[in-house]
Amino acid sequence: MKGTEHFKKTIKAYLDNRASTDSLFAVSYAKENKNLDDCITFILNQVKANGCCGMTDDEVYSLATHYYDEDNIDVGSPISCGVVVNHQIELTAEEKEQARQEAIKAYQAEQMRIMQNRNNKPKVTKPQTSTPQPSLFDF
Repeated sequence: MKGTEHFKKTIKAYLDNRASTDSLFAVSYAKENKNLDDCITFILNQVKANGCCGMTDDEVYSLATHYYDEDNIDVGSPISCGVVVNHQIELTAEEKEQARQEAIKAYQAEQMRIMQNRNNKPKVTKPQTSTPQPSLFDF
């Protein structure tokens, strides 16, 4: 999933949650002349106007709320850019167990390799004291 799509889903999830818990905002959120794409465009234009490279979650959410609260708001022109969203990955119990099993197998393989290498130490060769070979001219 592209970062921008994840950004839209994150904003939509926040707005849906806010509308379900705040009846005053639910009225603003249901306005027919408002939509998520224009909300995203408004946020991106505000970020660009501020000259920021990053914003906190609360700053972005307040811009989204502001977009829906105001009737006469200049959305700006669409901006073609990528958005990076910090998010946590939630694993299911099955995925956690699978990751645990893979970690155990990797640990066991590493320990086995260490034990095998312990037995395969390079043999130390003693320096040979060689006696010089006599030459034919020495006789």
